[in-house]
Amino acid sequence: MADPKILVTFPNPAPQRDFLIEHTHHEFTSLCPMTGHPDFADITVRYVAAKKCVELKSLKLYFHHYRNEGIFFEAVTNKICDDLGAALQPRSLSIISHWKARGGFSSRVTAEWKPAARQRR
Repeated sequence: MADPKILVTFPNPAPQRDFLIEHTHHEFTSLCPMTGHPDFADITVRYVAAKKCVELKSLKLYFHHYRNEGIFFEAVTNKICDDLGAALQPRSLSIISHWKARGGFSSRVTAEWKPAARQRR
């Protein structure tokens, strides 16, 4: 499983302003836990930073840790969301995974992160 300690952050250069940051990784790979076959996805990270931003090389290395991981689409999307939310504590965060077609289906999973106080409602 990918270790969130891999994620490196740096200070938000404009914390007084809300601005959308969007990164898309086009070569995400994990394994189907049922068949062991590879699954391929585009993973988009969209967030409005509070105090921290994620450094891209560390994000790439974090994503690469999933290459040999048997994990369902829904689980990996939510794990990435939880890990980035914990590391960044952003004002808002969405993870969108768009899985390439296999067996005639393509899938899109979206997970939204909210600060702990807002999640309890």
